[in-house]
Amino acid sequence: MKHLILFTLLFYSSFSLLAKELDLEKFAHHYFKLMTETQKPNATSKELESYLSLLTDDIGHSHLPYVVDDSRLPDGKASMRKGMTFYLGAHDKYEATLLDVFVFNNSAIAIRYKNYAKGVHPQNNQPIEYSQTMMEVLELEGDKVAVIRKYHE
Repeated sequence: MKHLILFTLLFYSSFSLLAKELDLEKFAHHYFKLMTETQKPNATSKELESYLSLLTDDIGHSHLPYVVDDSRLPDGKASMRKGMTFYLGAHDKYEATLLDVFVFNNSAIAIRYKNYAKGVHPQNNQPIEYSQTMMEVLELEGDKVAVIRKYHE
């Protein structure tokens, strides 16, 4: 009888843990949608905060070759908010297409996408226009992104 009770408890607790497991494929699509919303011409702090809600407070971020240190720091999200706010609305036009989603066990996702942007750089007021294929590797901690590594093709 003790074994039956123990088996039943283990079965239901295992089922409960599986039910709470994050669907990483869906998460990747949701992340991509919220991330690209921050790049659109009409993006506001509302879109920015929706995107940032997916990240840990100590998010680590690299964007090679521009930002090479992906160390997780206590003010990681605050730093990203500051940097992204500076560029908010810099694009007159922005388009992005999700090309691939790769899921690695239950702790990492890679998304590959192509984007096109046109606008004015907010720092030097020079016109910018680019099209590129990117890959972001997202390392997760629970249901939040803890490290972002961006690569250009």
